[in-house]
Amino acid sequence: METLFTSRIFKVVRKMITGRSGTSLERHIVIHPGAVVILPVLEDDRLVLIRQHRVAVDETLIELPAGTLEPNELPMATARRELIEETGYTAKTMTSIMTFFASPGFAHEEMHLFKAIDLIPGPTALEDGEKIETLIIDLPQALQMIASGEIKDAKTIIGLYWFQLERNRE
Repeated sequence: METLFTSRIFKVVRKMITGRSGTSLERHIVIHPGAVVILPVLEDDRLVLIRQHRVAVDETLIELPAGTLEPNELPMATARRELIEETGYTAKTMTSIMTFFASPGFAHEEMHLFKAIDLIPGPTALEDGEKIETLIIDLPQALQMIASGEIKDAKTIIGLYWFQLERNRE
């Protein structure tokens, strides 16, 4: 693999693979350190989501809180840190739910989904470039927002549908 570009968060590499015909094929891959997504659930089963402007799509999206792993940081520690930074909530209980690839067609980013409960409110600690607003809604509202296209962030859709499945099992 040859590194073509390195940024603060990710790098782009060129990887040569062999096709079915035996021909060498060039692929470009985004190498990402991984990220977390947190499903914060309040005692009354309402969910804590955020509105955040995303420069890459030039839209304000409704999402579950999330963030990138720092070097040598465990996903659980990242989840706890990001929950506080983006929402102000601290979770007494944080549970690992699943791990999935965000966009495996071109990126190596692995996402770790956590459920956060027993939440204690507090101040946010937003990073310099973040513009985030907290949104507290119930699951039926969230599912309707997915159906209407108001929520279109994949990691958020995965987390919300997982929560719906969990509720259906109870």
